[in-house]
Amino acid sequence: MDLSMNESPFPPVPAVLDAVREAAARLQRYPDFRSAELVAALAKHLDVPDGGLVLGPGSAGLTQLLIQALDPGRDEIVHPALSFEGYPLMAANLRNRSVAVPLDGLTHDLDAMAAAVTGRTRCVLLCNPNNPTGAALSHAEITAFLARIPDDVVVIIDEAYREYVTAGDYADGLALHREHDNVCVVRTFSKAHGLAALRVGYAVVPPRIAGPARMAGVLFYPGGLAQVAALACLEPGVLDECARRCARLVGVRDRLAAALAAAGLPVAPSQTNFLWLPLGTGSDAFARRCADAGILVRAFPEVGVRVTVGDEAGNERLLAVARAG
Repeated sequence: MDLSMNESPFPPVPAVLDAVREAAARLQRYPDFRSAELVAALAKHLDVPDGGLVLGPGSAGLTQLLIQALDPGRDEIVHPALSFEGYPLMAANLRNRSVAVPLDGLTHDLDAMAAAVTGRTRCVLLCNPNNPTGAALSHAEITAFLARIPDDVVVIIDEAYREYVTAGDYADGLALHREHDNVCVVRTFSKAHGLAALRVGYAVVPPRIAGPARMAGVLFYPGGLAQVAALACLEPGVLDECARRCARLVGVRDRLAAALAAAGLPVAPSQTNFLWLPLGTGSDAFARRCADAGILVRAFPEVGVRVTVGDEAGNERLLAVARAG
């Protein structure tokens, strides 16, 4: 039972599966390399110019595409740590220096991140909500942070888990993008929409970045099935069902957090579809107990354990491990 990958416990909405099945009969055809229909639908849904949209393989792949499109004369990438483990790898792939700024508790230390920006900074990465700690930055916090960042330094906001956020002051990435010419927002269909296997997401970026980012991408990507599935996800009925599922999962998340806490585990507040257990030196031992019970979790040695909110059977098995001590 895999509770390590932050996947949705729900399959795609039936209308999305139907669209994919129908499109599968045309697998001999190349996909539209411009993804024109999906781009147009996203532009309408988000109320943004289609020229500022870039499609790619989920939020992680899009982040790497955007970084590749930025000034190659700059070779430092500022990002939070502990955060998405892909960020240092993206820097390494470009032979850039990873400037990892430790968190302030569970969330970004925005003051320290702003202070880490230099003339060599290629971009700054914000993970909101943060993976793996589950904390979300407010609109006011990011607005104040952006006021300290030079206009020629790009800030990429990764919103892979935005659909699970319930905090009323959560930062509106698109509003920040509209207010600042150096802000990019990346989102994915992998999590809330359950399309992880198809690898499709989108970025909303300044026009000056969009062209180079598209050139950095792979031709004929996203694939045809991914385009069809993502397009189906934008239908009003599907969006409504997705919102209901996210609300249901949030309720399960909060009950699971309370039950784990009652079992004696430390549980951080979460704005995502996973829970962060700051177990410190007990992290590896807990992960081993989970593995012995047939559960995969994501352990960060000596720091904590991230567990995905799964289906009822997975959550109950996890609770059994926690209660057994």
